[in-house]
Amino acid sequence: MERMIRLLKNVAVSAVCIGLAAGCSTTQRTTQSPRTAIEQLLISEAVLRSLPAESQRMLSIPSGAGVILNTAGISPDQALLQKILVGWLGKQGFSVQKDEKNATYRINVIVNAMGTEFGSDFFGMPPASSQFIPVSLPELAIYKAQFQTGYVKFYLDIFKLPSEQFVQSTPVFLAETYYNNHTLLLFISFTRTDLASPPQMSIFRKAVNTGDTPAEDVWRAVIP
Repeated sequence: MERMIRLLKNVAVSAVCIGLAAGCSTTQRTTQSPRTAIEQLLISEAVLRSLPAESQRMLSIPSGAGVILNTAGISPDQALLQKILVGWLGKQGFSVQKDEKNATYRINVIVNAMGTEFGSDFFGMPPASSQFIPVSLPELAIYKAQFQTGYVKFYLDIFKLPSEQFVQSTPVFLAETYYNNHTLLLFISFTRTDLASPPQMSIFRKAVNTGDTPAEDVWRAVIP
């Protein structure tokens, strides 16, 4: 009888411990859109960083010339690249045209790669469930890291119009961005990123930069 009581006590203590462990978890949906805000920032900031402030050494065409852009690549985000290039070329003094009849040069934008990469490291106990245990055990991470990288690589082929004479292929435009999240001992979490203004997903929201580079000059609306 005493052994039975001791066994019941052990079962009860085990059930309480399992219940407490199951309660120490949070649920978070990664995104409500096809791409998360962080993924969008990783791509768009990589494009901006790939473009030099001055184009004199990159483009062998006279300043003020009329140009038209054609973009080719596999990435579904290449339309964003083209629009950013339109603004960059305008800042360099070129006149970007919609009609090839008004342009003296055509710039073919060849997109080699444009997107994000994801990787992770994990040390601990993964989520577990069993028909012998009445509750599912959550993930218990002693150390967990998730790595996201934004990457863009492209170059420009330039032709003179209307003769279609080849002028040049530019050097490759290349840039990367990153957003890495780390978790220690279940509850200690921190982020390392070079994004200028990543979204803050915490209870205490701060309008500060969490990356390694100075924050960009932004207007941020903060709702108390």
